[in-house]
Amino acid sequence: MKKYIIIVLMSAFMISCKSKAVAVQNNNTTEVVAKKDNKAIEKHYENKLDFSTLNIRASARYEDEKQSQNVTADIKIEKDKQILISVKFLGITMAKALITPTTVSYYEKIKGTYYEGDFSSLSEWLGTDLDYNKVQNLLIGEAFDDLRKGEYTQTIVENLIRLEDQKSQKIQKAFYLDPEKYLVQKEQISQSAENIKLEINYSDTKTFSQGTIPTTLVINALQPKGTTN
Repeated sequence: MKKYIIIVLMSAFMISCKSKAVAVQNNNTTEVVAKKDNKAIEKHYENKLDFSTLNIRASARYEDEKQSQNVTADIKIEKDKQILISVKFLGITMAKALITPTTVSYYEKIKGTYYEGDFSSLSEWLGTDLDYNKVQNLLIGEAFDDLRKGEYTQTIVENLIRLEDQKSQKIQKAFYLDPEKYLVQKEQISQSAENIKLEINYSDTKTFSQGTIPTTLVINALQPKGTTN
């Protein structure tokens, strides 16, 4: 089953104690020989977003083989503590979700569905292992994994720095950073043997004194039919 999600930021407000301005742009280059180099990873984390609370209002579109929906979403992130998501259609709240470091819970109004548990259901839905930090990073445009804990080879592909994970043979991971400010532009996680692939693309940015966040997030998830609902 294919899933397609696009989130477009309409407004955002950050609360923080520190200030740091960053920006992003792209250059065109061709692929070069792979090498091991930690500079890109170090530079990426120099751009780490500095906030205690982030409020986002966004429009969102979801598509799979059965349905297509356009909604708005209010997202409140209390850094490293909780993520509260409220999904609305025509101004009416249709669903709410609360994500903490240990629990995922949501309520869907139309069917009266309620769920509370760990990250297993959300992980199955997107086809990759998730935890709180990964979900938070996904929403704010930071690398899905902690790149400092991995082993990566580096190439330049289509104007982006491509970091390919060398530790896992079963799961293939690649992270694409822009070569100027080292912000994430694309992430790919796949399991070829299982026909599972997750691709996350970021485009456009909004810069605050606390840092830069992407204004467009596109998620493409491919899984074998029958594994998710």
